[in-house]
Amino acid sequence: MAEPIKVVVTGAAGQIAYSLLYQIASGAVFGPEQPVFLHLLDIGPMMGVLEGVVMELADCALPLLAGVLPTANPEEAFKDVAAAFLVGAMPRKEGMERKDLLSANVRIFKEQGQALDKVARKDVKILVVGNPANTNALICSKYAPSIPKENFTAMTRLDQNRAQAQLAAKLGVRVQDVKNVIIWGNHSSTQFPDASNAVVTVNGAQKPVPAALNDDEFLKSTFVTTVQKRGAAVIAARKMSSALSAAKAASDHMRDWFLGTGDRWVSMGVVSDGSYGTPRDVVFSFPVTVSNGKWKIVEGLTISDFARKMIDATGKELDEEKNDALEVCK
Repeated sequence: MAEPIKVVVTGAAGQIAYSLLYQIASGAVFGPEQPVFLHLLDIGPMMGVLEGVVMELADCALPLLAGVLPTANPEEAFKDVAAAFLVGAMPRKEGMERKDLLSANVRIFKEQGQALDKVARKDVKILVVGNPANTNALICSKYAPSIPKENFTAMTRLDQNRAQAQLAAKLGVRVQDVKNVIIWGNHSSTQFPDASNAVVTVNGAQKPVPAALNDDEFLKSTFVTTVQKRGAAVIAARKMSSALSAAKAASDHMRDWFLGTGDRWVSMGVVSDGSYGTPRDVVFSFPVTVSNGKWKIVEGLTISDFARKMIDATGKELDEEKNDALEVCK
């Protein structure tokens, strides 16, 4: 057996973590041979609930779970971790503007960035799930200057999974038969789910999704808005935000980052280098491939006029968010 790696989950007493912790501890993320030592971070008032979660993890009798540390202290939580799932964030409440949410969360991610900088491994892979995820990831990275920028990512895998499932249903195929759907930009309602480069396997042969569907109108309207508004639709139905699917997406994101993507593209929010005419120095979702733990933006894709307009709109929102967040940091 390999040596255990330390993995931190923040907001560990919350809904998403409740599904995520089992996936991590069961081997679904880091592989069936990799033991994990879980660090669970939450705020003081949640320690009682967290104690219950720790009991349940013990009661799962998981062979790969080497140990569990519940704590309310960020420096204890982030010490020597190889992977960080930053799930905990202030949730948006009714009547709250996005700006109010931003200022509450900027403080959390500033503090966590400083703690990561101080005590985490320098090769730690950080996934921000708590919203607004892209801008939270950017702020976190700014306050952890000793950790490479490319080690901070934001989750748009949930959007990719949603988009892939929508296309598979429309095409009447299995979800694994659709690949290379892209999410561009922000994990918000301005994101752009793009099927123009996606492929589908039908009767053993690969076809471009747009040709297989032959419904351009659907791909530019219903498909885009369904994916953009899916989170709100789940809240309307469940009276709570996506938790099971968010945890699965976080697992997928981190597994692909650690174990590689093969010939698939996946969507990850990463610090933009200006590729595809996007604003630099914001965390922007691109199609990437991963090998040996390093992600790389897929190059050379053709951007249609429609896609250009969508990418520019989500880029503009991210630039505005970044400026608001930096203002709060002052």
